Amino acid sequence: MKVSNRIYHSSKFAAFLIVTAFLAACSSGTVSEKSPDAARQYPMATPNVMAANSNTSATMGSPWSHEETGSGERYEQIEENPFLETIRAPLSTFSVDVDTASYANVRRFLNEGRRPPTDAVRIEELVNYFDYDYPQPIGEAPFSVTTEVAAAPWNTKHKIVQIGLQGKKMSLEDAPPSNLVFLLDVSGSMNATDKLPLLKESLKILVNQMSERDRIAIVTYAGSSGLALPSVNANRRAEILDALNNLEAGGSTNGGEGIQLAYKIAEQNFLQSGNNRVILATDGDFNVGLSSDAELVNLIELKRQSGIFLSVFGFGTGNINDSMMEKLADKGNGNYSYIDSLAEAKKSLGAQVSGTLHTIAKDVKIQVEFNPATVAGYRLIGYENRLLAAEDFNDDRKDAGEIGAGHSVTALYEIVPAGQKIVNPGIDQLKYSQVEKTDTLFNGELLTLKLRYKEPTGGSSKLLTAGVLDRNLPIENASNNLKFAATVAEFGMLLRGSRYKGDSSFASTARLAQGAMGNDLNGYRAEFVELVKKAERLY
Repeated sequence: MKVSNRIYHSSKFAAFLIVTAFLAACSSGTVSEKSPDAARQYPMATPNVMAANSNTSATMGSPWSHEETGSGERYEQIEENPFLETIRAPLSTFSVDVDTASYANVRRFLNEGRRPPTDAVRIEELVNYFDYDYPQPIGEAPFSVTTEVAAAPWNTKHKIVQIGLQGKKMSLEDAPPSNLVFLLDVSGSMNATDKLPLLKESLKILVNQMSERDRIAIVTYAGSSGLALPSVNANRRAEILDALNNLEAGGSTNGGEGIQLAYKIAEQNFLQSGNNRVILATDGDFNVGLSSDAELVNLIELKRQSGIFLSVFGFGTGNINDSMMEKLADKGNGNYSYIDSLAEAKKSLGAQVSGTLHTIAKDVKIQVEFNPATVAGYRLIGYENRLLAAEDFNDDRKDAGEIGAGHSVTALYEIVPAGQKIVNPGIDQLKYSQVEKTDTLFNGELLTLKLRYKEPTGGSSKLLTAGVLDRNLPIENASNNLKFAATVAEFGMLLRGSRYKGDSSFASTARLAQGAMGNDLNGYRAEFVELVKKAERLY
């Protein structure tokens, strides 16, 4: 009985300490709770804080805390894809993604001498930031398809499969006319040099490329929305630029009201054979009216049925709502970019403006069937929030990603060859349904690749299919396309502290990237190598 009493009183005292600590944490704003939309908030951290946490275990990712209250940047939680056994799950299905926001955002953190939050690192967006030397499409398909197989650089016992799509290039002169509505956040949260001032200069780059065939309107939103410029011919450049220059930041953020007005203006000036698009520029800090992810996403899904697409450009630091902006672009049949500098604006709204504005294929899906005779297991690298059910591939009602003119899309699979064991903690080996390797016509194939896409205004999808042969090729002998894509994926795994990073290191990543520079006219790959070196010093 005495022992029991001691345990009882000790338990009461322990519970008292826990409650006391919890209340103290609540008062300081450090208690966290997973939000309904599975997004995480990351408070701003200083270089000193980062240094103090530099010994954090790699498996924990970056040493940023997760808090629910206070000012912070919001990122959707990502659970990286595990290895799947071919005999259990022979099909892998996902939507393509041409967003590049994650790379620019990660670059911003590294250039500031800080580690990016783990969930800010979306590996597919890092890989797709770069152009690859894929061939232009031939025939009716709006994009070409290229595949390649080599040894994985971080685990030479495994293989890496690259799937590359290259959209047909199109100049603005050859593109359909555009009906554009700029939807601009002028709330108080945009009152910073890297927000509204950078937003103005970025859109000027776009305006200066538009012609008399195009139309531009400007809708602003803060506490309430307003029409800063009715839809006018784009050759009235001085009038458009004056409207941009006169914008000032102030007030709360009623994003939902602004979106409704922007779509209304776009619908009033709809071009039947043209490109109708709302361009949302914001830090994503919606706090008035429709402010939850679900409400805004539902609104965008409803509006996209009118044939008006949505592109999203993120600006600023401190309170950026990356989670929201990615969802809106995804559901609005558009793309999401993060503008961290005028140089990035020149890339997204200058050199690559055709891809930003003009969609050549929508609802693009990929389905891969793996051959159990050659593949024991596989892992899709990235695309965690783009996964689809197997039956979604043939369902034309299911929304998927869009490809813009000149855009390239790259997907990477890590393959475990037949005969090797799959290392996935917590999953037992199968007792039944073991598949033995047999001599068939398909033993030389790793997988069958299938793609579905729709024309920009089409309702029925078209199917492309091809088999991919197995190869035993060292990564050093692979093309620059595969080597560079693999090294960017490796970099992403290191930043995320991935349990699948194998023998990778920042030093080996930089070496492989330097040997795969190719025709780097804009210096983007050279910049990547420097980022890897900065990350090596931080980690």
